[in-house]
Amino acid sequence: MSIDTTHTQKLIQAVTQADAPERLISAVRALADARLEAGIATLIAALGYNNPGAAAIAMNGLIAMGTTAVVPLLENIDGYNYGARAYNLRALAAIADPRALDRLLQAAENDFAPSVRRAAAKGLGKLHWQQLPVEQISAAQAQAARALQKIAQDPDWSIRYAAIVGLQALGAQPEIRPQILSHLQQMVQSETDPAVLARVQLACQMAFN
Repeated sequence: MSIDTTHTQKLIQAVTQADAPERLISAVRALADARLEAGIATLIAALGYNNPGAAAIAMNGLIAMGTTAVVPLLENIDGYNYGARAYNLRALAAIADPRALDRLLQAAENDFAPSVRRAAAKGLGKLHWQQLPVEQISAAQAQAARALQKIAQDPDWSIRYAAIVGLQALGAQPEIRPQILSHLQQMVQSETDPAVLARVQLACQMAFN
C-alpha cells in the first residue's frame, strides 16, 4: 500500500470515525483541502450529516474539485434528506457543468423542498453553456428559460426571487436575452412582493442596460 493511499484512507477514516461535532468539522476540512478524487464519496456523504458546518465545508470542497465531482454528485442525490440534496444542488450549480442541466430542471420544477428549488433555479442560469456541443446550446438554454419563467410565477416569493437570479444570469447569453428581458419587464408590471419586485428591477438594470 502506497503512502498516498494510506494517507487518503486516514483522512477518510477521520471523517467516518469522528465522535464529536468539532472533530467532524476538522476531519471534513482536512479531506476537502486535500482535493482527492478518492475522497469525493465521503464528502458527498458528509453533505447529509447533522452538522451544517461540516456539510458546508464538504460542499465547498466538492466545488473546488470542479468537474471531477460532477458525475459522483449526479449519481448520489439524496432522495430522502432534503438538506443534503440542497447542498448537492448548490455544488452542482457552482461548478456549472451543463451535464447537470436535467437534474437542475427536475429539482427546480418538482422538488418539495424550497431550499432545493432555490439552489436549482439559481444554478440553471449559470451553466457553462459553451461546454455543450454547439448544436445543443440553443435548445438547452430554451429549456432553462422556460423552466425559470414558470418558476418565476411560483406562490413562494423566495422561489420567484431565485428564479429571477437565474433569469438574470441566463440573460447574459445574447441569443436568449430578448425573451428573458421581455419576461422580466412583464414581471415589473405584475409582481406584488416588494423584495421580488426590487430584484426584478435590479435584474433589468444590471443585465440589460
